Amino acid sequence: MNNNGALSLLIFALPLLLLGWLFFSQNKRMKQMRNFSSSLEVGDSVVTSSGIYGTIKHLDDSSAWLEIAEGTTVRFDRRALAMKQADVAAADAAAAGSPAHDAPVDDAPGANPGSHQNGQ
Repeated sequence: MNNNGALSLLIFALPLLLLGWLFFSQNKRMKQMRNFSSSLEVGDSVVTSSGIYGTIKHLDDSSAWLEIAEGTTVRFDRRALAMKQADVAAADAAAAGSPAHDAPVDDAPGANPGSHQNGQ
């Protein structure tokens, strides 16, 4: 009978422990997201949860305006910002002593004269 009591206690306690662990881990993630959101500043390079890269141009309590291309600014909910991106090119250029620059690339099919679109 003693063995059955321990088993029934385990069956009762295990789901409670699992729920407690889920609750506390979710609270930890929420705290990390609040800290991340409050650490954002204008000029930070970020990635959204949908994978869009951009630079923060304006922030308010609930929204962030990201420049995703030169002259193209879109508004996102701050909760959609997933992580900051380190500017690797600028760090490499600073270490080498030369300014970082990006050359525009037009790689659309048929963009170059004489090229064949879709292999035709």
